[in-house]
Amino acid sequence: MKDLGSQIAYWDGVGATKTFTHPVNLSWLAEVGPDARVLDYGCGYGRVMAELSEHGFRDVSGVDLSPASIERGQQLRPDLRFAVLESPPYLTHASGSFDGVLLFAVLTCVPDGDAQGALVEELNRVLAPGGLLYVSDLLLQNDERNHSRYAACTRQFGTPYGVFATDDGAVCRHHDIAELHALLSDFDLVEERRIEVATMNGHRSQAVQLLARKR
Repeated sequence: MKDLGSQIAYWDGVGATKTFTHPVNLSWLAEVGPDARVLDYGCGYGRVMAELSEHGFRDVSGVDLSPASIERGQQLRPDLRFAVLESPPYLTHASGSFDGVLLFAVLTCVPDGDAQGALVEELNRVLAPGGLLYVSDLLLQNDERNHSRYAACTRQFGTPYGVFATDDGAVCRHHDIAELHALLSDFDLVEERRIEVATMNGHRSQAVQLLARKR
């Protein structure tokens, strides 16, 4: 349960082979328009970036802490702009550099609360005033399998309820919706919707998407 802020060994190994499925609600980005400066933080192999590009967004870039994932993305879509995060969560971009930031299935991969807070603070910094933060992540699940996993980690390691270990070596977190609202408390919540997604290991899970505006 060490290094919960990045887990680089996992994400640069088996994690770099995973497929992610959280859907993009393009209507939520209509306000910023195709010329918006958009950052996909935790872009992995660029699935979301590719979808935005195919729908006319012309200024999209992505960053990820995993060089292996970035390499995969560059091979799949050499036309897109990828960069490796050298010191996550911190970005080299100037304050106010982006009109929109996407954070898709990233908080679940950063189970440490302080690390999550630092990440959201950094994204707030690089957003322009009035810019949009689009979060898609996993909620606490109600099935016995997940309840058992949450309880086991809480008992053994004292982690927050919702943290669990996957069979292939990742430590992840599912969230109570109040936790996500608190994490985004420096933003104005614009929209929220519940969805169902397939996780990186193929399980159907309840998720939420939040659209928040920088004050």
